[in-house]
Amino acid sequence: MKLQKRAVCLVLAGCLLGSVEVAAGEPLQVYVLAGQSNMEGHARVETFDYIGDDPATESLLSEMLDSDGGHRVCDNVWISYLTGGGSTNGEGFGKLTSGYGSRRNPAEDGGKIGPEFTFGIHMDSATTAPVLIIKTAWGGKSLHTDYRSPSAGPYQFNEREVARYEDQGKDMVQIREDKDAATGLYYRRMINHVKRVLGDINRVCPEYDEDQGFEIAGFVWFQAWNDMVDGGVYPDRSAPGGYDKYSECMAHFIRDVRNDLAAPDMNFVIGVVGVGGLLEKYENERDRAVHASFRTAMAAPADMPEFRGNVTAVQTAPYWDETLAAIDAKRGKVNQMSYYLRTKNPNHANKDGTMTEQEREEFVENFRSELISPEERATWKRGASNAGYHYLGCAKTMALIGRAFANALLSMEQSK
Repeated sequence: MKLQKRAVCLVLAGCLLGSVEVAAGEPLQVYVLAGQSNMEGHARVETFDYIGDDPATESLLSEMLDSDGGHRVCDNVWISYLTGGGSTNGEGFGKLTSGYGSRRNPAEDGGKIGPEFTFGIHMDSATTAPVLIIKTAWGGKSLHTDYRSPSAGPYQFNEREVARYEDQGKDMVQIREDKDAATGLYYRRMINHVKRVLGDINRVCPEYDEDQGFEIAGFVWFQAWNDMVDGGVYPDRSAPGGYDKYSECMAHFIRDVRNDLAAPDMNFVIGVVGVGGLLEKYENERDRAVHASFRTAMAAPADMPEFRGNVTAVQTAPYWDETLAAIDAKRGKVNQMSYYLRTKNPNHANKDGTMTEQEREEFVENFRSELISPEERATWKRGASNAGYHYLGCAKTMALIGRAFANALLSMEQSK
């Protein structure tokens, strides 16, 4: 442990003072990345070039590419990635490069990235030690149930949930049994996979030297959406304290991960959801209140006395792309117009239902042309590849987030 910490500090100093000799045989640095769909990552690699359009991130793009303009392969960073669902759940592993984002087939390049790519690149540049990333991520998973850790105890239905199910005539006995079966399932899968990889590191990282050993150097958590939108579990979402249960589960999660991985001092990063960008940009008051309440709850454990100095909350809202978001809002209006015409909305052109399908399509296309310029269409195609809840599938956003996660861990390590 002490050798690794000294090596990191020396390398950071070396960035300013020149080359520095570090001790040989440094332990393999292991980082665990876990969460749901945004940890998976839905930014298509076709949006890489958009990163270079901004002078502020042009250098970041160059770090993601090799000398021939291809996607960088990190010779000193390996990754094992557990993802999928049901019978398709599986693992992809190898040297870190692009393609370790969301995957239909866990073992094959999915053509997307999440935070892992620039996270690994940045760690590679900050230390001379070899690096192993163990990533576990599945879309549509909650902390209150799917990732619920042991010390949080069984899920407890609130009074409103019970009343709603009873009003619907549901079988509460069966509902409780189903909930018990689902509770903590993905937490256990995550922990079991980390232990499996660490039990045979050479399978993933053939160059690993057992004599140098390994250190679990940090953990990054990036999950939010399923809890944030769940009005049943969190009935007072927009009110102060409406997500206190999330903060409690998060604190239990941190304690349990450290205990189960035998890493009591492991540095931990909470990636705070930033979909929608900075709160002052929100036009809808309720959305602003809900997102503000949830972001506060996500970040809260970092301020708990027991976690100060070894848990950091990283706000991802600053990396939301406002340019693409403005275009996405216009695209939403186009989709809404198409819906109005199909449903014969009384306030729109097809209120009498006489428009043919071709006439509706032409009307929508004209509406789109008036609302979205050719330049905006080109920008969208260049920079976005998914929906808003996936940060618009923007590689620039994912790259900045990955780098921010790495910086947070390095900062905690340096402060020790």
